[in-house]
Amino acid sequence: MRLARLLERSLETFVILQMFALAVVVVLAVIWRKLGASFSWYDEVAAIQLAWITYYGAALAALKRKHIGFDGVLLALPPSVRGPSIYAAEAITIAFFVLLTWAGVKVLLVLQGMTLVSLTWVPISFTQSVIPIGGALFTVASLLSFPAYYRATMEGRSFEHPPVVEEP
Repeated sequence: MRLARLLERSLETFVILQMFALAVVVVLAVIWRKLGASFSWYDEVAAIQLAWITYYGAALAALKRKHIGFDGVLLALPPSVRGPSIYAAEAITIAFFVLLTWAGVKVLLVLQGMTLVSLTWVPISFTQSVIPIGGALFTVASLLSFPAYYRATMEGRSFEHPPVVEEP
């Protein structure tokens, strides 16, 4: 599935870049603090980066079906109950993330016009956009990976996310 591969590559790249940027920020902040000149923005930026890594990483985990689940329980059920149980679990998960996306948009509306304390040129709505974007990405990732997950679970085997193969 091309869209799933594109989403996977994009999320992997973004999360890796955020992890690298966070490492750079932390190392530079430690060095500057030792030199007696702390960054005033370090704590705020590092916390935001950690939140972004968490939300976007969760979407990547959802795409690969590596988030917390109850596959063992589902696989133990008879096939006649397993199918409806898979659909019910997926519906509950997607409903939660649709609700998170909706609530995240509402939060952004409340935060309009506010800025970070240490970097007054950065709008808080930008930093908190991770909530609705992360919720939407998790929803899309779940929907994209669901057909293969359903087939595998109905066949009585654990889902193994197929590796991304470059197309010529």
